[in-house]
Amino acid sequence: MVLRLDTIKPNKGSRKTRKRIGRGLSKKGTYSGRGTKGQRSRSGGKSSLQLKGIRTIMLATPKTRGFRSTKAKPEVVNLLELAKNYADGAKVTPESLVKKNLINTVKNGAKILGKGEISIKLIIVGCSASESAKIKIEKAGGSLTNNAS
Repeated sequence: MVLRLDTIKPNKGSRKTRKRIGRGLSKKGTYSGRGTKGQRSRSGGKSSLQLKGIRTIMLATPKTRGFRSTKAKPEVVNLLELAKNYADGAKVTPESLVKKNLINTVKNGAKILGKGEISIKLIIVGCSASESAKIKIEKAGGSLTNNAS
């Protein structure tokens, strides 16, 4: 026998063929730990198999319904807080509201709501306001301007 690379073979019994797992019953791989038959033996059966009563289903539905806007909402300030933090005749801007820690950021704008009473005259610039806030500010002698100047 000639000694070449294609004639060299390992000794008998020195190499063992590996067991191929998960190839069905006849190939001695059995069922890969899934058992024989049924929902849990098939793909997707183990994780999503749950018992759900009608109560759980009914309670879960309102969360998935409706529409939620992705539009950023403005920071809100009540008239009550403006009356406490500003003097008579002061100019109120989104930047001054941030300085007085009444709002966190000017990124989304500022809106003044009508909760509380105001008796001082304020000049509001660059802020939006609710209808009730507009009426109360103008009644106190103040003015509203939407454009920052």
